[in-house]
Amino acid sequence: MEASEGSESDRSSGGLCSQLGSPAAEPPQISAENCYELLSAAKSGGAEGDRDRVYRYMSHNYLQVLRTPGVYGRLTAGERELILARRMEGRKVLAVAESSEVLDRGGSRESSRPQSPLQPGPEDANPRRVFYFHPERRQWELLTSLPEQIPAKGSGMCTLYNYLFVAGGMRAHKASDRVFCYNPLTGAWSQIRPLSQPRCQLRLVSMDGYLYAVGGECLFTVERYDPRADRWSPVAPLPKGSFAVAHEATSCGGELFVSGGSLFYRLLRYDSRRDEWEECPFNESRRRSADMVAHRSLVYRFDVDRERAGVSVYKYNTVVKVWHGGASFPLHNPQPFRCAVLGDRIYCVNRSQTLQFEVREDREGFLPEVLPSPADARGALEPFVLSLDRD
Repeated sequence: MEASEGSESDRSSGGLCSQLGSPAAEPPQISAENCYELLSAAKSGGAEGDRDRVYRYMSHNYLQVLRTPGVYGRLTAGERELILARRMEGRKVLAVAESSEVLDRGGSRESSRPQSPLQPGPEDANPRRVFYFHPERRQWELLTSLPEQIPAKGSGMCTLYNYLFVAGGMRAHKASDRVFCYNPLTGAWSQIRPLSQPRCQLRLVSMDGYLYAVGGECLFTVERYDPRADRWSPVAPLPKGSFAVAHEATSCGGELFVSGGSLFYRLLRYDSRRDEWEECPFNESRRRSADMVAHRSLVYRFDVDRERAGVSVYKYNTVVKVWHGGASFPLHNPQPFRCAVLGDRIYCVNRSQTLQFEVREDREGFLPEVLPSPADARGALEPFVLSLDRD
């Protein structure tokens, strides 16, 4: 599948056409090939409405513009900031994608072991969907469906520049190197440059305008995607013996943090400036984490304890490099979940419920209100945050 990102027509009024000297002709359709020329014409003619429409096109199709040197390379610094800022505006919503991958993340150090992603699930033949939570209606609504070409198991997901990226996975007992991209402002799916090597059960993380594909089953390698060059490049691999599979990863303060796998208490930090990994202080927990996310300068780790029907929350201060917490909270349904950060709340999502963990200076802890999950959701749910168009 090689869909075009620029599916939005964005036909302008006669103003744009008159700038090109043909007022009686059909208004031109804005594209990556002509958008800079139309912008230049609108600026020279003082047509503010036409200029705004071109900026809107560039914002809606940011990734395509970013990797077109004849367009992005000719924009001023202020224009680059403008189209990115406009892209990130709008309603920020919590979204989830269905996955057929089901991992046992709640066990102890001795007993827990990830289930093999090679075993097919009953949902594999059905289209997997993406839902978003409508804050006013207090319900989940369908946003899109994942393309059939995306493997059902073992893919990594994250957002960058308000795009959803899905990389790798396992299909027909073979790891995939394909990477897909969803644009919520146009509704279009596309493919970007494949990974340098196929990966299953990788972690995909965005940081400082790049994507990082971290490890995978039997892999210690890490690679970075530059969206402007549309290229994956290798970076320093995870230290040998660090993790097997099922690690957690997040970015915080321009640094990448990885934990989990078979050595639960370890936390590694990647410094992109030096292209080096280093060991952080150990975490006292010996349980597999449900997930690990970042908020401001803190990395939060959630460990589900099924036996005690609760969850322990630890936080690592990336500035002073110290672990805090370990406080336990009771859960009526202590099932594994995945997390996403929206504002000052961390949403912990599984098929049965969505928990809200508030992180404010004056208070911290789970809120009593438990949000529903999508009523007919299948498999595991992978949460993330997207900004939807203001219109």
